[in-house]
Amino acid sequence: MSSFDGEIPAVWFLISSIGFVILTFIQYRNTGKSINTIFLSIMAIIFFLSYIILMIPR
Repeated sequence: MSSFDGEIPAVWFLISSIGFVILTFIQYRNTGKSINTIFLSIMAIIFFLSYIILMIPR
């Protein structure tokens, strides 16, 4: 078991982004283009960009 040091591993942003993409696809199939579909797609983009930013070497 790892210790809790207050840092979020970058891979969780990637996993969340993939989850939001799947949810967006399901939402789009069920209701079409709605405010919820747009919100989920924006969240997927934000989380994926966060992952990319964290992976850039400093």
